[in-house]
Amino acid sequence: MRLALSLLAAGAVANAHFTMQYIWSNGVDEGHNNYIRVPPNNNPVTDVTSTDLTCNVNGLSGAGVSTLSIAAGTNITFEWHQHDQRTGEDAISGGHKGPVQVYIAKASGDVSSFNGQGAVWTKIYSSGLLTANPQLWATDVVNSNNGKHSVVIPSSLPAGQYLLRAEIIALHVAQTYPGAQFYIGCAQVSITGGGSANPPKVALPGAYKGSDPGITINIYNNLQSYTAPGPAVWSG
Repeated sequence: MRLALSLLAAGAVANAHFTMQYIWSNGVDEGHNNYIRVPPNNNPVTDVTSTDLTCNVNGLSGAGVSTLSIAAGTNITFEWHQHDQRTGEDAISGGHKGPVQVYIAKASGDVSSFNGQGAVWTKIYSSGLLTANPQLWATDVVNSNNGKHSVVIPSSLPAGQYLLRAEIIALHVAQTYPGAQFYIGCAQVSITGGGSANPPKVALPGAYKGSDPGITINIYNNLQSYTAPGPAVWSG
């Protein structure tokens, strides 16, 4: 029965891929694909060793992408959709179950030429399995919010230019590796104000392994708990 459920889920959402298409700053919609390193299509990344894990396909450069100026402590909302813009359907397909995470990385100079490689990423948000029976995932909350989830930029981060990296991991076909689907969106921001914090950092790729229990997992086999991949959230 569990195998039948997993096969049904895989078939039902085989083509229901999605991308991050909007960011909001303190409740202000900044426009379709503005400030975002837009990938060539809505396909997921499945190889955790690929540089596509950083900022999606073709995401190592932000040439031609504008940078949004925000203050430290700003509330940023990310908005995802299956197809181009807001069509009214489920934002990320109800069959995509999994965690939602956000990382941030400071560029040494102009963020548009920052490739995000090496140990530069700090996790500032993570939400996964909220209830086990019935299962309620962070992705379900994103769908109920029309594709949106939010994070407050830690006010102690130093001023400068940054990449914001939002990540949704779909686990409906994650019983073997590669199977988990990584949906990644990166936005370019310039933070003003702030403090002098030096948060812990990891590399992406680098922090995840295919064998991580949050990456290779059968969510249909009486799952009672879930640990998302990567480091602990840094609260600032």
